[in-house]
Amino acid sequence: MNSKSIFGITVIVVGLVLLGFAQHASEAPADQISDMMTGRYSDTTVTYFVVGIAAVVFGILSIVFGRRA
Repeated sequence: MNSKSIFGITVIVVGLVLLGFAQHASEAPADQISDMMTGRYSDTTVTYFVVGIAAVVFGILSIVFGRRA
């Protein structure tokens, strides 16, 4: 494994951890009430989802295209 693959795997793991935080936060009572009253989740939960998804995609792209470099 080269260093780009290790970096990509690390970024994927961090992204998955952030998605886990987002999932856990979306099930919290305060966020459920916020969703019920406003129809959307809190800014923190959405940020965890967006950054987590972006990290997973970046990690996958880093692994796929890192081998060619």
